[in-house]
Amino acid sequence: MKELTKAEEQVMQILWTLDEAIVKDIIGRMPDPKPAYNTVSTVVRVLEGKGFIDHKAYGNSHVYFPVVPEKEYKKFTFDKMMKNYFSN
Repeated sequence: MKELTKAEEQVMQILWTLDEAIVKDIIGRMPDPKPAYNTVSTVVRVLEGKGFIDHKAYGNSHVYFPVVPEKEYKKFTFDKMMKNYFSN
């Protein structure tokens, strides 16, 4: 599993909350100032490439949903933090 950037983690937090969403739903849950549609769309595609999310296509729309459970990612980040802390 790969570590997520801050922007990727923000999108994942929203998807874990909503269970599934289109890009506009994700943007709607972000704090002001809201990022551009293309920016969020790019982050979503990167997350899909990393295997964190998948999508269902409905015509021209894509509904995204998490593949990696929140609990699993939190355990990964905690374990990594502990390993880095105690290896120094």
